[in-house]
Amino acid sequence: MTGLTAERIRAGYQDRPVVDDVSFEVEPRSIFGLIGPNGSGKTTLFKCMCGLLRPFSGTIRLGGEDVSRIPRRRLARMAAFIPQVHAVTFPYTVEEYVLMGRYPHRGRLSAFTREDHAIVDETMEMLRIDHVRRQRIQRLSGGEMQRVFLACGLVQRPEILLMDEPTAHLDIGHQVRLLTMLRTLSAERGLTVLVTLHDLNLAGLYCTSLALLDRGLIHARGTPGEVITRDTIEHVYGLRSQVACDPYLNRPHVYFLGSCERENGES
Repeated sequence: MTGLTAERIRAGYQDRPVVDDVSFEVEPRSIFGLIGPNGSGKTTLFKCMCGLLRPFSGTIRLGGEDVSRIPRRRLARMAAFIPQVHAVTFPYTVEEYVLMGRYPHRGRLSAFTREDHAIVDETMEMLRIDHVRRQRIQRLSGGEMQRVFLACGLVQRPEILLMDEPTAHLDIGHQVRLLTMLRTLSAERGLTVLVTLHDLNLAGLYCTSLALLDRGLIHARGTPGEVITRDTIEHVYGLRSQVACDPYLNRPHVYFLGSCERENGES
């Protein structure tokens, strides 16, 4: 199984660092969550983990290999990256779009095989989007569209899945269904997941481990119970809270009590 490691990452844009000296390890078959306020560096770090942004210093390792040295086609067979924003301008059908996730397994001029179509059919059925396979992507609801993007990543047959704020713009029902699906894939198929999230209660409920970013640095790292505490919430978010342990799930749950009136410069 493949794990993912960040080793002393310093990264940003032009000459301005956004994250500095960030290190953590995503264990195989786990769901690792990156959490933190707006502007804390989550998306910048996510781009580094995907190989989309080269850090100023430090190393990202996937299965022990430096991501920057892995050929793009082989990297696409090892890991699937699902960004927060998708620009789909061509009127693809759902089936056509999902099938493109099989490109890393095809030769440059080779046609899609029976196996490719079988994998697409199986994945769409699992994600319950097979009934919209002939529809244009632009006509789908937000929840359906997110499942299509997830399907496109899963048909790559990756060992690790990276998703940037997958619950953004989804109602609570679709958020819970999506994260439950990721937990099932991790448990039953051995998929390793790295996900950025804003909702602390969802992060505490679904993630195996967390890293809390604050102003480009890791403020806390560990299990949800170790990271999501009253002190960390007050320090990073400037909010008063009570954090209780769910007696059935043994997971932290946050009750927000109001602002500490802390000016931290975050948007």
